[in-house]
Amino acid sequence: MAVSASVMVPYAAYLRVYEPLAAFPEPERSHWTRYAQRERLPDAQDELRRSLAALLAVPPVAVPVRESDDAFVTVLDGVLCVCPWRTRLRGWLALEELAELLPARVLDAAVPPLARGQAAADYERWLERNPDARPWIRSATWSVPVRWFVLFEDAERDWEKGEAGLVLRYRTPMAQARRRVARGLRTLRETLGEGPLIDDLVEVGRWLEEFHPRALVELDYGGLVHGVPEERLADDHSALDVTEALAALRDGDGERAGRAYGRLVDRWREVRYRGLAN
Repeated sequence: MAVSASVMVPYAAYLRVYEPLAAFPEPERSHWTRYAQRERLPDAQDELRRSLAALLAVPPVAVPVRESDDAFVTVLDGVLCVCPWRTRLRGWLALEELAELLPARVLDAAVPPLARGQAAADYERWLERNPDARPWIRSATWSVPVRWFVLFEDAERDWEKGEAGLVLRYRTPMAQARRRVARGLRTLRETLGEGPLIDDLVEVGRWLEEFHPRALVELDYGGLVHGVPEERLADDHSALDVTEALAALRDGDGERAGRAYGRLVDRWREVRYRGLAN
């Protein structure tokens, strides 16, 4: 997971899991049942605004003092499914990654060492009480990791231009996502051998195994739709490129696989360049 939660920036994409109410123990299940009945539920922009507001505080609040009781809610086959925000947990995870992503002086300016030390101590104590905790949401800034596209097919792509703005996302049942991860891993191991892409896909597969088998998996381009020209988004079929590359590898057609993967790399290289320019 890249920088997320309390240190989230606008140009981020998200991989989310929505679990059916049956996956949550009481009293959390009752909480989400009541929560879903609210007249207005917060959306991704609300989560973003709250996170950015915390960063603008003096000193900045890198990890919330209390865990969020908000969630994203959807319905799958008539069943209410919930994706808890868990902003405190994601804030701790993001802080761990910041130490690897930022130079020391930049990191110290963004989050002073004393604050990081306190957050680390809080996280260690929290983990002792919650050893099996995992986030329902992952995020990536100025890109969508290739491994995420393995979970989806082009037919699951949802491209909308409405009153709320642009939306580009994919949704698929958990069973399909797991099946595609397993098939993708088999193809990559048989044709390319071990490598970083396989390691990354294995890690995503392990994360998916933590959730209910009837969950819903969503890839949301999120704030990336505001940083990429609309015509390029409309023509973005990255999941199709990944599907074609894997199919070509299975057929032994390295040239076709290279063309499909090249389209994907070129598309996201340009997006990342926009991030560097900002």
